Amino acid sequence: MASSSDSPQVSIVRVAGASLIGTAIEFFDFFIFGTASALVFGKLFFPDLDPLIGTLAAFATFGVAFVARPLGALIFGHFGDRVSRKRMLITSLMMMGLSTVAVGLLPTHAQVGILAPILLVVCRFIQGLALGGEWSGAVLMAVEHAPKNKRAFYGSWPQVGVPLGLVLATGMFWIVQQLPAAQLESWGWRVPFLVSAVLVALGLYIRLKIEDSPAFEAVKEKGQQERFPAGVVMRKAGGRVVIGALAMAAREHPLLHGDRLRADLRSQ
Repeated sequence: MASSSDSPQVSIVRVAGASLIGTAIEFFDFFIFGTASALVFGKLFFPDLDPLIGTLAAFATFGVAFVARPLGALIFGHFGDRVSRKRMLITSLMMMGLSTVAVGLLPTHAQVGILAPILLVVCRFIQGLALGGEWSGAVLMAVEHAPKNKRAFYGSWPQVGVPLGLVLATGMFWIVQQLPAAQLESWGWRVPFLVSAVLVALGLYIRLKIEDSPAFEAVKEKGQQERFPAGVVMRKAGGRVVIGALAMAAREHPLLHGDRLRADLRSQ
């Protein structure tokens, strides 16, 4: 990572705010998939399975993103160090937005059979790649623009985007859940995914207003970028990267809380 500049050329508040908003939008997209997995995906994409198994299959689809996230972090981290932090953050936001809107337009199992869950998995995998690039890139952008004595403070701003995205996703699905069950399963569940297009457009507008950090531009001008930055990270700290990725998966993967999930479903 390039060191931050003591005299940033742009407002650090604007950069950190853009990182926060972008992260919130990406996690909104990420979390609405999880809510839909609990509510409707089992019925719509795995209707031939027992309701409990269908719900678990939907959560397994949700979990695909946790496999993709470390890969996304490596890919976006590599090209972020080689090409541009800003370009990679814009790319990750567009990937997340397009894959999320695509979920809202997917045909169900009743319409195209086994192709429906396959397309759902593909969209979810792309979401995971995008979030892997977003999570680290947004923090890095904020930290590199921040004064040396406030890196931790501004680096924490993107983390606020996670609970904010969760609140937005939960609120959006609470609204569509007010629809009759038949309408929710027919078209209502698609609304949060399609609304994402508006949020992503807002996020892109904001992110296009910021630039790469002066420190990164200085490194680029001097030609001091590593040829294979992701390889350098894995060689020097690969074990810690793997442990961190597995720790996040263990903390967040819904299937690791299967006993509680089964009890909740059977009590309904």
